Formats: sequence, structure tokens, C-alpha cells
Amino acid sequence: MRILIERYNYDDKQTLGRLYLLDEHNHILADWHSLELPNIDNKRIVSCIPEGTYKARKHNSPKHGLSLWLQDVPNRSEILIHKGNYHSDILGCIIIGSDLADINGDGYLDVTNSKNSIKELMSMLQDVDSLMIDIVRF
Repeated sequence: MRILIERYNYDDKQTLGRLYLLDEHNHILADWHSLELPNIDNKRIVSCIPEGTYKARKHNSPKHGLSLWLQDVPNRSEILIHKGNYHSDILGCIIIGSDLADINGDGYLDVTNSKNSIKELMSMLQDVDSLMIDIVRF
């Protein structure tokens, strides 16, 4: 298995994309919406991470619970795929959800159903200790 994140919309507050869970033949097993911070030259806490290929492993974060921890991100540490709804819930990480909506009325799309989306992703990775994540611009 591997994960592909296709980023398709960048603005001043956030980056939107789709996260696909793929099997060994690159068939889509499941997909979710992804939300990241804007691209600000990989600056810690305020930017999404660079496009590229990363290793990831399952992690139980004290703050975010079950998550995926991306390894060897240049000049960054503790980058997770975790639950959350708004760009303000992110400090450089990636959150996923089943749909997009402006939940809090601030004019920006948020991900919905994030807690269940992370549970679903993690249950599909039940027998996987580590995997590769490709992040690309669509």
C-alpha cells in the first residue's frame, strides 16, 4: 500500500488536495479530502511541506490520537496526518476528511468528518507498519 496526496488548490491560508490510499497495483482503495497550510517555502508551523516522497509510520499522538507520522521531511519534524477541521488546526501537518464545507463561516473550505476519516484510514492500515507517501501538485 501507499498514499498519494494530489494538491490542487493553493491560496493565502491553505492548500486543498485529495488523499488516495492505493494498493500495490495503484488501484484506489479509498480517498479523502486533505487540508494543509499554504506553501510558504517550507517554513515551520506556517507552511505545508515540500512535494516529494516520504516514509510514514503509524503513530499514537498524545494530542491527535491515531495518526501517520511522516519521516525525513527536510528541515521539519513531527509532521503528521491527523484529525482536524480547519486550517487553524494545523501547524504544518495534514488533516483529512470526507467532504469540504465552510463549517466556521470564515470563507475558507474546511474538511468534515475528520475523526471518522482518520479512523477509517487507520483501520485500512491495520496490518501495515510503514508505507510511502507521495505528495504532488495536480
